[in-house]
Amino acid sequence: MADGYARLTSKPQCVIVHVDVGTQGLGAAVHNASCGRAPVLIFAGLSPYTCEGEYRGSRTEYIHWIQDVPDQKQIVSQYCRYSGEIKCGRNVKQMIGRALQFATSAPAGPVYLLGAREVMEEDVEPYALEQAHWGSVGKAALPDDVVQEMAEALVGAKEPLLITGYCGRNHDAVTQLVLLADTVKGLRVLDSGGSDMSFPADHRSSLGLRYGIHEKIPTADVIIVADCDVPWIPTQCKPNPGTRIFHLDADPLKQQMPVFYIPAEARYKVDCSTAFKQLHTYISSHASLSETVSAYQDRWDALGQEHADRMATIRSLAQPGPDSTFNVSYLVSRIRHRVPADTIFAIEAVTLTAFVADQLSPSVPGTWLNCGGGGLGWSGGAALGIKLAAGPTKFVCQIVGDGTFLFSVPGSVYWISQRYNLPVLTIVLNNQGWNAPRRSLL
Repeated sequence: MADGYARLTSKPQCVIVHVDVGTQGLGAAVHNASCGRAPVLIFAGLSPYTCEGEYRGSRTEYIHWIQDVPDQKQIVSQYCRYSGEIKCGRNVKQMIGRALQFATSAPAGPVYLLGAREVMEEDVEPYALEQAHWGSVGKAALPDDVVQEMAEALVGAKEPLLITGYCGRNHDAVTQLVLLADTVKGLRVLDSGGSDMSFPADHRSSLGLRYGIHEKIPTADVIIVADCDVPWIPTQCKPNPGTRIFHLDADPLKQQMPVFYIPAEARYKVDCSTAFKQLHTYISSHASLSETVSAYQDRWDALGQEHADRMATIRSLAQPGPDSTFNVSYLVSRIRHRVPADTIFAIEAVTLTAFVADQLSPSVPGTWLNCGGGGLGWSGGAALGIKLAAGPTKFVCQIVGDGTFLFSVPGSVYWISQRYNLPVLTIVLNNQGWNAPRRSLL
């Protein structure tokens, strides 16, 4: 729930768990929060470190010995932006403030704090901090010379392509990317299957959502990779060796991935919304570049026809069979038709995600939230958190695979839904098996 709430609002949420076993119970949830860049503060207790009453809070139960482990932080620290121990009560607010700075600064993600019972029992004189001094790190922009170089490369390209995955967490990034696509007529935008809707599917530049494989990747002569973890899968699809590639990202080095690289000639740690705005503003205000792109009407018209043909193909898949059976495309198309236009979708359809994305064709920022990680079972709790954040007037729909549905612990999900009045429509896609591992094996 905390993950879903944090993703929708970008406001950090807090989860409290019980010592080492509660930390282990987080399981795949902390992986998903890390990959999905959800700002969540996790606080865990720590077994008391005194045994004979030396301090208030000393051990009083059998379990205090059993749950005492060498380094509790190591259970989750590799998934966290920061982990630390609260060692005294007198700087507890500073420790929390520092943790939240990491959680909310790009790349956002989970943080972990823990403290022993002796510390939690400590008497502390009341004190206050100036909250303005504990904000997140400010947004970074492209250097001026890089803006010029990239702008000229985009305008001069025959088949420019931008690949993104999660820049849409910042809704303004979607607005700025649309303006960039409108400015550079002929620019195509591919969503690589990240955690957020990053480009409207009804825009003529949209190639939709595909996981690292698309026919336009090998033919592009200039590619911008923007806030994206897996722009392509080299064994299946990759750019031409002569393609110019620029990498813009909140985390271009992917510091939590031991193996990651793309053949980019330059990479920049920037806020993509700011970078997109810099690029389209520079092109529009530069006389020769603006004149060049204004002559690309034939490209613009070609994109419109290409998009119309793609959408027609998508519609053609949404038909029932002659025996009245139906596929996922038809089902999702009917759901899209019946639910409110501003419905927020929590998607965990795994191998069916591309079909779901095609039929939903999300076009409003914040209305499509995908797990972004590999820990199955995310969408049940996430949908509840999204509903809690969105409020009673917003309709929330969870679309989930049958195996993934079981991983979400539906008994707990529906108890919470009922107890706290959080109605969510759940659609379970039953492919009668574990298709993801089957496809991976084959």
